[in-house]
Amino acid sequence: MTLADTAPILIVEDEPKLAALLAEYLRVAGMPCRILSDGRDVLPAVRATQPRLILLDLMLPGMDGLEVCRAVREISDVPVVMLTARAAETDRLLGLELGADDYICKPFSPREVVARVKAILRRVRGAGITSAPPGSATYTNAAPPRALVIDAVRHHARLDGHELPLTPVELRLLATLASHPDKTFPRAHLLDRMYDDHRVVADRTVDSHIKNLRRKLQAIRPDEEIVRSIYGVGYRLELRTDRPGMTAARHGVTAIDNPAGAMPE
Repeated sequence: MTLADTAPILIVEDEPKLAALLAEYLRVAGMPCRILSDGRDVLPAVRATQPRLILLDLMLPGMDGLEVCRAVREISDVPVVMLTARAAETDRLLGLELGADDYICKPFSPREVVARVKAILRRVRGAGITSAPPGSATYTNAAPPRALVIDAVRHHARLDGHELPLTPVELRLLATLASHPDKTFPRAHLLDRMYDDHRVVADRTVDSHIKNLRRKLQAIRPDEEIVRSIYGVGYRLELRTDRPGMTAARHGVTAIDNPAGAMPE
């Protein structure tokens, strides 16, 4: 067991019975938990315990879940799963735009929550776990300093040598787009790549994650629109290769040690 495996799942829920039920199911599944009931306690807990994942209720005393999610994303890329009784799509999309990785609508089955948590943790676990999308590009220290390099196994991505603080869903989207630079991917294809369980989600969910991905890429290259929207079709990756130090191979995308032999179509 690694140190990361002993880090707790942070359950932020102000309904004591529900929080205790979730904690019981997660502990039976081998995941230690810590329960918080006030949104104001989340940031100190994240700094102190470095949790593996946060289950975050939206309706919290002290500081609502959306504000908590925004604040967490300023200091950490820990996976965040929203627990929400709000049925409106706009509420769920707002949470995703603020950096949440997933959402579960109340009422829910505790077994479903455990399954979702396990799926996300598989995607972000360290080396030796082959849960990354087939054929994802991987990062090595030999990569050129000016390129996009992705390691979906280690949940690691860099652009021009700068770390990209991506959520699991954002990393999967970027890996898919980078598999064929300059190819336009329909939204339906990107939806299939976003979640392992192939759930049915709205097209606008892709748009929300793409918006966050663009913001993080443009923080490094503010003069470029790296992820371009193709009206009525989808999105494609356009990465300039004429910047100083940039290699021309694969349109500036470094794909090293590709175990599957090919990028995903």
